Amino acid sequence: MSIIRYGIIGAGAIAQRRHMPEAHAHAHSTVAAIADPSEGRAEAIAQTYGARPYTDYKAMLQDEDIDAVVVACPNAYHAPMTIAALEAGKHVLCEKPMATTREDARKMIATAERTKRHLMIAMNQRFMPAHITAKRILDSGRLGKVLTFRTAFKHGGPEAWSVDGSKSWFFDATAAFMGVTGDLGVHKVDLVRWLLGDEFSEVSAAIETLDKTGPDGKPIGLDDNAFLTLRTASNVLGTVNLSWTTYSGEENDTVIYCTNGVLKIGTDPDFAVTVDYRNGDRELHKVGALATNDSQVASGVIDAFTEAIRTDRTPEVDGTEGYRCLNVILTAMESAKAHKVTPIDNNVT
Repeated sequence: MSIIRYGIIGAGAIAQRRHMPEAHAHAHSTVAAIADPSEGRAEAIAQTYGARPYTDYKAMLQDEDIDAVVVACPNAYHAPMTIAALEAGKHVLCEKPMATTREDARKMIATAERTKRHLMIAMNQRFMPAHITAKRILDSGRLGKVLTFRTAFKHGGPEAWSVDGSKSWFFDATAAFMGVTGDLGVHKVDLVRWLLGDEFSEVSAAIETLDKTGPDGKPIGLDDNAFLTLRTASNVLGTVNLSWTTYSGEENDTVIYCTNGVLKIGTDPDFAVTVDYRNGDRELHKVGALATNDSQVASGVIDAFTEAIRTDRTPEVDGTEGYRCLNVILTAMESAKAHKVTPIDNNVT
């Protein structure tokens, strides 16, 4: 295919700020249709891109002019919408977390395999230049053996990002199912798995609602803070710190401690990646800023998916990769509820 024609399901913030402009900007893709239950929103945004508006995503899926679909809607609808799109013969880029249950995630993977369509999960952290640079450094082996890590993803909450503000579906337990763990946690789990080339084997977690309230003034029924302690299959220990209550600035950083030195990502305002070696040597890498809600940079997700479709190769973050990240978060939620260290079963089938 020379041009991949995308249909976007959901015209919220992530679609408006990432998927649509990136599909429009790519030389080999375009925004062909937009489906959103808000007719006014669908029509206004579709006009911007010269796309066809729909209020019913199922009607959009019948459009034979569409090659691929982006599912950018509340978490609870990821699985049914993705499965419907795959069944309609469309390739699917699904927002994270890919589903709210392991069973639904497996159904998504099985449907993609049966229909022979590509399925990708929108894990954008892998595609950021700073993380690509860090991965290259770790893979070179010059830092030696990885011992421990710490990573954090923290900001003031989705109400500052969502087009619906404090009434956002992010605070609706029925639509979201999980809070900061599903919003930010899956990103960090995927990033560390990918950087280390290792799977997590056990987790203990504290997952709480500390400050966020809904329109009624009552605490939201979802987590706004989480602290995960993880062990990998090769015995690397680390922590993942997540927050929707960092009300001044944002944090998106990772530090990896190795036998030959320390790799830092996102901790220096001028150099996105720094390496301090045990022998006193230092590397400073100015490779572009990490994306934040306040400072948007291209995610690379649409670019990667478009090229996967055009070259007919498995997307880098396919359904299996998405499942493994979701599985860690679901196991962490189970660990927090049981107040105990919980083993992680990485078997996808």
